[in-house]
This record gives sequence, C-alpha cells and structure tokens, in this order.
Amino acid sequence: MGRGRQKAKNTKVARELKYYSPATDYSALEAELSHAPEGEPQYEDKWADLYDDEETEEEPA
Repeated sequence: MGRGRQKAKNTKVARELKYYSPATDYSALEAELSHAPEGEPQYEDKWADLYDDEETEEEPA
C-alpha cells in the first residue's frame, strides 16, 4: 500500500472518531453522579490504618 493510500485511510479513521457521538443515557449518568445512599460512606480510605497522620513539625529559627 502506498503512503497516500495509508494516509487517506488514517484520515478517514480519525474523522470517524472525531465526529462519533454515542447515545448518552442521562438517567444512568445522573444515578452515577448523585450522592451515595444513606449509611454508605462516600469515600473510604482503605490504606488509612497503615499510616500515621501527618504532623507538621516547626523548624527551628
């Protein structure tokens, strides 16, 4: 395959990707972005118990 044909093929693929817009399910997006259900923490640091809390040390003047 020549360079011109390959470039045309790449351009075609790039154009298809650029203008591709899949159907958006807004109800699923809303459910995903909404707050967590009651009783369930929004964020849980599973590594928090492995490390001590950082303490700032004052440098001597």
